[in-house]
Amino acid sequence: MSLAITVQRPTSATELILLFHGVGSSAADLAPLGEALAPHRPQACIVSVQAPDASDFGSGWQWFSVQGVTEAGRPARVAATMQRFVDTVQHWQRETGIGTATTTLLGFSQGSIMALESTQQPIALASRIVAIAGRFAQPPRLAPAGTRIHLLHGDADAVMPVRLSVDGQAQLQALGAEVTLDRFPGLGHGVDARVLAKVLDRLKD
Repeated sequence: MSLAITVQRPTSATELILLFHGVGSSAADLAPLGEALAPHRPQACIVSVQAPDASDFGSGWQWFSVQGVTEAGRPARVAATMQRFVDTVQHWQRETGIGTATTTLLGFSQGSIMALESTQQPIALASRIVAIAGRFAQPPRLAPAGTRIHLLHGDADAVMPVRLSVDGQAQLQALGAEVTLDRFPGLGHGVDARVLAKVLDRLKD
């Protein structure tokens, strides 16, 4: 099971928010985002999850290698690690006694890829996906029943271009999925106060 940092765990938690960091980062890197969310979601169990494998780049962690990754090869890499991601989410649902209906998966970059691709699995893991600076590994194939997808992306992202979220929104809408896209002018591959404010808005949806 992946390592994790429990940011907040109320005794009577009614929702579960799992945070998934980007490649080369760690649970500690995304924990401050969870800490910023905590006062606004006092009944939420908030956990920053660490990816299971050491990063190819010498520091941090990853769900899959991006060394030499291509558009054609990315889906297979994601598929190969997806069961570990599913197991991690279900572990925390069992641990907290909180089910799919009140679970949010919040990812950044590679964490977003895993969260988004999890919606293409036969069994729903969460009622809400918040994907920051992310993308689908391949065009979505189905509209996840009962799962709302919120895409947040900086217009100046040079690592994961915003067009990937624009395309993802259009593809999901064509499938009949519930999806929103929020774009942030001038923001690169990161999170700022505008993103935090919008995440809080989307958690109220």
